[in-house]
Amino acid sequence: MNKQAAKKILNEALGRGRDHGSEILFKCPKCNHHKSKLSVNVSKNVFKCWICDYRGRSIRRLIRSFGSYTQLQKWDAIFGREDLERFDDLFAERSVERHDQILELPPEFISLCYDNIPKTGLYARNYLKSRGITDEQILKWKIGYCFSGEYRNRIVVPSFNDDGNVSYFVARSYNGDTYKYKNPRASKNIVFNELYVNWNEDLILVEGVFDAINAGNSVPILGSTLRTDSSLIKKIVFNDTPVYIALDPDAAEKERKVIKTLLKYDVELYKIDVTGYEDVGSMPKDVFENRKQNAVFIDRDNYLLLDLLSAV
Repeated sequence: MNKQAAKKILNEALGRGRDHGSEILFKCPKCNHHKSKLSVNVSKNVFKCWICDYRGRSIRRLIRSFGSYTQLQKWDAIFGREDLERFDDLFAERSVERHDQILELPPEFISLCYDNIPKTGLYARNYLKSRGITDEQILKWKIGYCFSGEYRNRIVVPSFNDDGNVSYFVARSYNGDTYKYKNPRASKNIVFNELYVNWNEDLILVEGVFDAINAGNSVPILGSTLRTDSSLIKKIVFNDTPVYIALDPDAAEKERKVIKTLLKYDVELYKIDVTGYEDVGSMPKDVFENRKQNAVFIDRDNYLLLDLLSAV
């Protein structure tokens, strides 16, 4: 990697840096410390702030996070996507086939996105209101319900792929059925509601759809532990998307597996504290936003420490 070319773009994105041996020092845009404590090593393609410990194994991530789109284009034009070359296995021909799973919603599906819903929909709407779900969220997520048929007395939350087709749906009982969820017999190797995901912003990984509705730019993993060849992993890595993980408090083992997979591909990763609540869906919005602001940065070192502590 050409140090001078890299330094020129970094100066544009981060402000003027100064050479310090094999590294370039900048003021950290993450913690805004007044001294130049962000160390960037161009030859090794790594960076670290010695104040807030913000670090990464791809300088491109700095440009993407704190530079302009034009600066990111300049970087890619000169250096390409060197960060992806290490992960040829993930983007091998056999693993990049698109999973264009298209489903039909149940024939009994009735949308809750309108003012004049049938009387049969009052129970469903009241259930959503009891969970703090607003009319705006109902409209955004295209939520409906079934009053009869296979998914009788269930809220139905559709998932739309990039083309706007239904790729999956989640059906949740609203009348106390023994089985809370009854989902279609279809692959879960999809990005739930990919149509609405912004890969250029922080992405929050949560357990279920009601958590995702509360969390903002998020994807529910639907009980999976994220296989290394999953569509979601490939999207995250290809777009170099920062990930905040906020699984249920009782899913510690699953969380460790997900973290391990994400760290394998050098994903910029943070952990949100969800203790004190059943899940993200039951957390007040202001509490969730505050905890996201105070999320813990996870790298290989402190992940190993967390793993050891959990085994004690």
